[in-house]
Amino acid sequence: MTDAVTEDWLLNEQVRIFQPETGYRAGLDAILLAASLPDLNDKQILDMGCGAGGALFPAAWRLNSSRFVGVEREESSVSLAERGVSANGFEGRVSLFPSDVRNLPEDWENRFDLVMSNPPYFEPGRIQSPTKGRQAAYLAETSLVDWLKAMIKVVAPKGRITLIHRAGELGEILSYLLSRTGQIEVLPVFSAPGEPAKRVIITARKGLKRGEVRLHSGLTMHVAKGNPTYTDRADAILKGAPLDWV
Repeated sequence: MTDAVTEDWLLNEQVRIFQPETGYRAGLDAILLAASLPDLNDKQILDMGCGAGGALFPAAWRLNSSRFVGVEREESSVSLAERGVSANGFEGRVSLFPSDVRNLPEDWENRFDLVMSNPPYFEPGRIQSPTKGRQAAYLAETSLVDWLKAMIKVVAPKGRITLIHRAGELGEILSYLLSRTGQIEVLPVFSAPGEPAKRVIITARKGLKRGEVRLHSGLTMHVAKGNPTYTDRADAILKGAPLDWV
């Protein structure tokens, strides 16, 4: 029996994506990651662990003169992403590479101008088994450090890596990046005013001299706790605007 697939729209119906009806589906993290990328012209960008294209497609839509490669190990996700490439008219500019991040080609070292990722994570305290289709999101078989190591290996010297992850992992991420990258910036993402940040977006450049980490004021998603209304800034991002690092 074939699992049901839905055709959905992102960025105010400007980007199409095909994804499983149940299990892991593209969410806010992917859209925020794509929106956080700097404006790049005619560059090579890698999305490490692209899934069905939740961050890959919004990024390719906005940065429409750059070329993208999406790495994904799950065959079903690669198949869905291929459908999305065609549906969005990204052929010739977006390609898929079926692989685990631990087995990337050796000739990819120092290749990409920017590497983006929404690495898998496991929520502390979640002891129940993940639902069908979400194993890849919650059970990170590759450690976070190994994931960062792979990102830094394939990005070009002075190139940029950008990732979104749990705020609780910020210490581990910075401890690895501080000796290997420079121009590190951190942007917290808050659910609502007065709430602690649950996510952080981190960007850094490979091989630059270590300097002070720049902590931005962050992005607040909702106008109030328990209120589903997005802030004006968040609403604009969800409709396709870039995320300003302020």
